[in-house]
Amino acid sequence: MDNEAILQEKMKALKTGTTTVGLTCSDGVILASDRRATMGYFIASKDVQKVFQIDDKIGMTVAGSVADAQFLVRLLQAECRLYRLRHGKPMSTKNAAQLLANMMFQVKYFPYWVQLIVAGYDEKAEIYSLDPLGGVTEEKYTSTGSGSPVAYGVIEEGYKTGGAIKDNAPVAAKAIAMAMRRDAATGEYVDVVTITKSGFKRLEKSEVVKMVEN
Repeated sequence: MDNEAILQEKMKALKTGTTTVGLTCSDGVILASDRRATMGYFIASKDVQKVFQIDDKIGMTVAGSVADAQFLVRLLQAECRLYRLRHGKPMSTKNAAQLLANMMFQVKYFPYWVQLIVAGYDEKAEIYSLDPLGGVTEEKYTSTGSGSPVAYGVIEEGYKTGGAIKDNAPVAAKAIAMAMRRDAATGEYVDVVTITKSGFKRLEKSEVVKMVEN
C-alpha cells in the first residue's frame, strides 16, 4: 500500500467515533464531549475522557485514535510545563495550538488519526481547530467527530455570539446530547468544561443534566 492509500485509509477512520464541541463566550470558553469509545460497531468503553486540561487556562478535546490522542495530550502538557519553567509565564492558547499543529505537520505522510480542539482564555476566549495534517484555524465555535453534523445544527440554532458562559453552556450540552441520539459512536453522557480567567473547571454531572433537560 503506497503512502496516498495509507493516508486515505486514515482519513476514513476519522469519520467514525465521538462528538466534541467548543464555543467562545464573552467570559471564557466551553468544551464538551460524550464519553463513549468505539472499535467499529463495538462499544469499547463507556467512560473515556475526551476533554483534557493542558495548562491552567488551556484545554483540549480529542476525536479519533485513543493512542494518538493521549500521546498528543501528554506531549502538549509537557511542552506547556517546560515553557513555564523557561519563561516564567504560561504559554498562550494561540502558541500552544500552533506548536501542536507544527508537530502534527512534521508527520503528515503518516498522520495522527485525530481531530483536535485547543481552547483557552488569555486576554480573551480563543478556540483553534486542528486537522490531522497540522492545519489550524481559529473559530468562534467548532465541532469534531462523527456526530459533528448534528452538533453543528444545534449550535448554529442556539449559539449566542458574545454571550456569556451561562447563556451558551446549555447549547454545548444539548449539541452533544442531540448527537448522542443520532450517532451510534457518540454516547453515555455529556461532559462539559469551562475555562475562564479563574481557570479550568469541569461541571458536575447533575449541572449538565439540568442543562440538557431544560
